[in-house]
Amino acid sequence: MLTLKGEHIYLRALEPEDLLFLEKVENDEHLWEVSSTQVPFSRFILKKYLENSHLDIYETKQLRLAIVSQESSTALGFIDLFDFNPSHRRVGVGIVIASTTMRNKGYALESLQLLANYAFTHLKVHQLYANIPEDNTASKKLFEKAGYIQAGVKKDWVLTQGEYKNEILYQLIKHVY
Repeated sequence: MLTLKGEHIYLRALEPEDLLFLEKVENDEHLWEVSSTQVPFSRFILKKYLENSHLDIYETKQLRLAIVSQESSTALGFIDLFDFNPSHRRVGVGIVIASTTMRNKGYALESLQLLANYAFTHLKVHQLYANIPEDNTASKKLFEKAGYIQAGVKKDWVLTQGEYKNEILYQLIKHVY
């Protein structure tokens, strides 16, 4: 069974050719709030990151995959696994579709579904989770559509432009019956 290839997109490992796209996404200040970034990344640092992206998730506790269009073979964004905890069999999920014109076309939902299938099948995790700012309606709808359930609220969790925001914890738990 293929877990990283869907109907419209596929997920693949990062390649050296992703450097400029990675630089564009990582240095987009509009995304810094959700990625807890406060300073831009240099091309040198991102190149080193790409050089080490082949390391095992069991070693680094994270994995970033490119979301690629089947039709054009163009990278549309990234999907991440982070804070991988094999002892408790859980991992965090983050996703970005870089171009606003490519959003709301089902790519993110298909990516989340593929990633969940991959994580449940190959990493044998019991659950995936996402931390979403309370005011990020689009992300909340996306994760809910992918089957994630709101599990809690972290009060005053994120400080953005001098104002605290709540963060919602979503979980997708694999139930085996």
